[in-house]
Amino acid sequence: MKVEDNTPARQYVVGANSNIIISDCGSIYLDNDEQVTFRGQDGHEYDVTKKNWGYYATPSINDRLKKFKLSTVLTKNRKGQVYIMLVHEEKRDLFDEYCETEGLKVLDWPSEIEV
Repeated sequence: MKVEDNTPARQYVVGANSNIIISDCGSIYLDNDEQVTFRGQDGHEYDVTKKNWGYYATPSINDRLKKFKLSTVLTKNRKGQVYIMLVHEEKRDLFDEYCETEGLKVLDWPSEIEV
């Protein structure tokens, strides 16, 4: 694994009202079968694993993510671009507000699919 720090962070503006500033803090380069875990101050975790065919973009959405109280949601923006998002269960109201403000349409909640 190689970590490349962006100091200072590259910043750019996004959002339906151009009122969100994203800071690109760096890059992580993984070899096949390497994983990186992102950890929030709130104790939630999110893993990405590099494979020779691509990536596991999330841990299992119906097991590990649920244990971390994260729900997987598929959304589409006003331009028709589709995104996979992870929503903290206790912050669903903030997510709903975000979707309203940004004009996002929820397509599905895959983590709620019965298997």
